[in-house]
Amino acid sequence: MSTELPAAANDALALVRSKLVELFDLEAADVTLEARLYEDLDIDSIDAVDLIVELKKYTGKRIDPADFKAVRTVGDIVTALGKINQR
Repeated sequence: MSTELPAAANDALALVRSKLVELFDLEAADVTLEARLYEDLDIDSIDAVDLIVELKKYTGKRIDPADFKAVRTVGDIVTALGKINQR
């Protein structure tokens, strides 16, 4: 089984990683697919809103907060972005 991400997912991960580093002064190496937003990266709900605003600029689409309701990890964000971009 391959552990490589599809190109679009790699692009989304790179974007999410760069935004988390830029917005919240995180170390890029800490922003992995498995990293938990609240427990590992100390991202709270207000921070999550800031991140959604930045990601909206990337997608060019309206992001419904419900799309991110179940997001717990960086990988969940990448998955959510993929679904949003398929609309």
